[in-house]
Amino acid sequence: MDLATRRRRQALLLFFLLPGISISSWVTRTPDIRDQLGASTAQMGVILFGLSLGSMVGILCSGRLVSRFGTRPVMGVATGMLVTSMALISLGLVLSSVPLVMVGLFAFGVGMGGGEVAINVDAADVERSTGKTTMPILHGCFSLGTVLGACAGIAATAARLPTYWHLAAITLVAAALFLFAIRAIPAGTGVHAPVQAGPDRRQPNLWKDTQLVLIGAIVLAMALAEGAANDWLPLIMVDGHGVNATAGSLVYTGFAAAMTIGRFGGAYFLDRFGRTIVMRASAISGAIGLLMVIVVDNAVLAGAAVLFWGLGASLGFPVALSAAGETGSDSTARVSLVATLGYVAFLVGPPGLGFLGDHWGLRTAMIVVLVFVVSAIFLAPAVDTRRRSAVSSSDDDAERTRAS
Repeated sequence: MDLATRRRRQALLLFFLLPGISISSWVTRTPDIRDQLGASTAQMGVILFGLSLGSMVGILCSGRLVSRFGTRPVMGVATGMLVTSMALISLGLVLSSVPLVMVGLFAFGVGMGGGEVAINVDAADVERSTGKTTMPILHGCFSLGTVLGACAGIAATAARLPTYWHLAAITLVAAALFLFAIRAIPAGTGVHAPVQAGPDRRQPNLWKDTQLVLIGAIVLAMALAEGAANDWLPLIMVDGHGVNATAGSLVYTGFAAAMTIGRFGGAYFLDRFGRTIVMRASAISGAIGLLMVIVVDNAVLAGAAVLFWGLGASLGFPVALSAAGETGSDSTARVSLVATLGYVAFLVGPPGLGFLGDHWGLRTAMIVVLVFVVSAIFLAPAVDTRRRSAVSSSDDDAERTRAS
């Protein structure tokens, strides 16, 4: 690996780390944010809808912007919005303004969703150029960021530090990481020339690619499992299992730590056992963890079960994105499509689970998430692209033979 590629990989580690720190910093403070704003569980679902809506806006625009301008400018603008949004949320809490917090979360979502495709396209390019399984490790840095942010959140909660001061400090840290990392990202990655009109130059309809759609369904299920924990886990433990706010943040930190371990260790298991077995085992682990959180009344056992939930959700997103990029040409469009399907979970998850939680309790609402994760157990073979890659290689060899 040459020096430029090594620096680029290190920069991507920071680009994954930064949103992890940012999102867990305010997730761990959701009980305090709810109290500061005087919101009910259902109202918190509506507030979090700003994040989900922003994520969808960002993710829907990101693929086209990357194809036109490349990953670097999209990553720069999107991450800049993410940093700015933290300052807006902090200001909204100072003023106890629900609309301003929603605007901040919307901007956070646009920045996170908008950067999602760009960062993953750049990461997939590094993975292909080096020939090493690196996507889980890069996503592991996101999870590591959530652990670091959650630890800071626990400390701030225990010290009763006002949430707005906590988020203001995170804003400064995020800005410093962003300005340092953006310099190592090269220009031009992901750019595609416009497709000329003609019978042989039409864009393929990716929705007709059954394997790609099934991979998208896996991402949707596993993203819902991850997103449900990010949005609701502290409140599930506080309201559903009767622990205090600090303990709720501690359980979320355990979830984030399990995600981190799963992603950093995932490359070894993927290289040894293959994607299908690993994906299926991940979904089973996630389902076990969710089931125990839902049905077990003991807070200690429920907190321990969160570790299974985190391990299970850890590899779904990175493995599926790697597989999507290998299902055919134009990996930017394929990664964008699958990521968009995954972000549907972030769009419908917070308000939907909040509505169900307000009527039947958050633990009962998690049954919906459990059903999706169980479905991923049966869809797992879709992430195996080896046969398809072999067929594509054979077709390429035949084409070269005909040409000669």
